Amino acid sequence: MYEGSKCAVATPRSSGKIGLMAERAPSLGDLEALAERALTTIPRALKRHLAPLVIRVEEFPDEETEAAMELESPFDILGLYRGVALPHKSLTDPRAQMDMVFLYRRPILDYWCESGEDLGDVVRHVLIHEIGHHLGFSDEDMERIEEGGGAG
Repeated sequence: MYEGSKCAVATPRSSGKIGLMAERAPSLGDLEALAERALTTIPRALKRHLAPLVIRVEEFPDEETEAAMELESPFDILGLYRGVALPHKSLTDPRAQMDMVFLYRRPILDYWCESGEDLGDVVRHVLIHEIGHHLGFSDEDMERIEEGGGAG
């Protein structure tokens, strides 16, 4: 377990785990690195359905997203999948844009500080959650996938 206030002093290690460091909170780049590592661990049940995926880490959702999602606060959302949901894709439709997962740094760090979970695990969970919704999986399906049991 971490000692002291990890919220302002954590930095990713090459192992993907977060270590303590007195200089700074994890940056946008730190979360991008954790997301890229987490993407390599996404279960095959999800990966096999993914086209090339862009992961963007931003401080908060933009105002348009906040309004569309009817958020009370920008801290109410950790991530968002933008793209055409797999059940609605057609082979004859032109691909308008890349599928993207947005991770929101400040809300993720806030959740991390409150939960005490490993930051790499939080980022991985958000990725699985957003990708799973895009593929039409329920929350229960995604829990099974995260635990290694596959989609039901």
